[in-house]
Amino acid sequence: MIDGPYFWLTVLGVLGTGLVAGVFCGFSTFVMRALAMLPPAQGVAAMNAINTTAVMPAFMIVFVGSAVLCAVIGVVTFVLWPESGTAELLVGSALYLFGCFGVTMVANVPRNEILGRLDPGTSEAAAYWPSYVREWTFWNHVRTVASAGAAVAYVLAIT
Repeated sequence: MIDGPYFWLTVLGVLGTGLVAGVFCGFSTFVMRALAMLPPAQGVAAMNAINTTAVMPAFMIVFVGSAVLCAVIGVVTFVLWPESGTAELLVGSALYLFGCFGVTMVANVPRNEILGRLDPGTSEAAAYWPSYVREWTFWNHVRTVASAGAAVAYVLAIT
């Protein structure tokens, strides 16, 4: 069993990746559905407001902090190569770093940037909104599953 500071790093990894999974799950299960039900101008304006507030410290500390923590756990695992939990630790780190953080950077953020440049009341915004909701939500499902999977992998590593 993992012990000492390494154990506590992994517990923090469970907490961080689990919290992020919960946020993304909320978006996938009801926030995006509710926004999609609004007229496009209102949905675009609301999502732009959400995207602006998402980069505030409260969420970014958990989101980016979890990425840093997962990277540390992955590196420490390669260096120490513990007798148990190695595969779970590496899988958890990879799931979060690539399936959550990486997908955010290559799939969700670019869509947010395009949406942010659109004036909510324009026909261009109204035309983009349905594909934005569909594509953004799909990639958010991926992030949800990846971060939840990371949390599960870390729990398995410490049990």
